[in-house]
Amino acid sequence: MQTIHKPATGIPSFYEPYLANVPEDGKLLRHLNDILIETLALARSLSEEKLNYRYADGKWTIKDILVHLSDCERVIMYRAMRMGRGDKTNLPGFDENVFVENAHASERSLEDILSELSAARAFSICFIQSLSEKALDNEGTANGYPLSCRLLVNHLYGHHRHHLLVIKERYLA
Repeated sequence: MQTIHKPATGIPSFYEPYLANVPEDGKLLRHLNDILIETLALARSLSEEKLNYRYADGKWTIKDILVHLSDCERVIMYRAMRMGRGDKTNLPGFDENVFVENAHASERSLEDILSELSAARAFSICFIQSLSEKALDNEGTANGYPLSCRLLVNHLYGHHRHHLLVIKERYLA
């Protein structure tokens, strides 16, 4: 299996907490698969009431978070594809709150949401496997931050782990 280490330098401060969640062993592809399996099992163990619970006014539900993971997976991988393919275009940011508001997660079945997340992850793993070391180190800019493709593919895991920890600590504790 391909070894993909975290970037050693060039990590904007916004990304540091997420990359701190990424194991140091370079087994990113395995970790991306394992965290998906962990997330699917956890979500399927929860009642519909728990999936739609908000721990405070204005906070997302667990279903919202799961859809957010799918949305961000696509955005992160789109950016990684552009950079991995050598595109230097400054890529725009996005408003994750607008995405969540318009995703209507509470109206969707859990299996529909998990199917979407699984499909997005399958694409991501397939794409990441195709990247050479040179492509992983290609750089670009997204939302005003200078980034590398390597940073983005590692961020994918770190972002997922961050939200899984939030679910466990704030929704299920």
